[in-house]
Amino acid sequence: MRCDWAERSEVERRFHDTEWGVPLYDDTRLFEHLTLHGARAGLALRLVLDKRENYRRAFHGFDIGRVAGMSDAELAALALDRGLIRHRLKLASVRGNARGCQRIVEDAGSLSAYLWDFVGGAPVIHAWQRACDVPCRSEASDRMSAALHQRGFRFAGTALCYALMQSAGMVNDHLARCECSRSERSLAP
Repeated sequence: MRCDWAERSEVERRFHDTEWGVPLYDDTRLFEHLTLHGARAGLALRLVLDKRENYRRAFHGFDIGRVAGMSDAELAALALDRGLIRHRLKLASVRGNARGCQRIVEDAGSLSAYLWDFVGGAPVIHAWQRACDVPCRSEASDRMSAALHQRGFRFAGTALCYALMQSAGMVNDHLARCECSRSERSLAP
């Protein structure tokens, strides 16, 4: 049995079963999740997941340095790419957020260390009984969002930060009845 939201499409089932809630410590993959959740603002997760490979291609495999160095012309060209969500501000935010990630790495040593510090360095495990019990934000996501905004990040509101925390395993919000709720993969550091 899966969490209710994951039953809407095959791409969501696959994401739920293989990634969502699994602790993630790689800076490149964390930047990818941050970007995809930013693109998701106001949209369905399925839409973003369907376009994920296009995002990987367009943003150099989420190589933070390469994305930070993208030109205005490159970003303008991406606004014409039907494989992406063609929202100019969302696309421009990816480069700006990559530059913010570079500053975080300089200050904190890694994006991973910086982001995981908001949950004390270890996954927060919940045991929600019903989908309606799962929050869309937390005190930790409020702090993360405020800190990222202070560093110039865009499309990093508290709900998007909480979604990042869920997808990167900083928070395990699998429902108690979900087969992934207490699996080894979602608890391992």
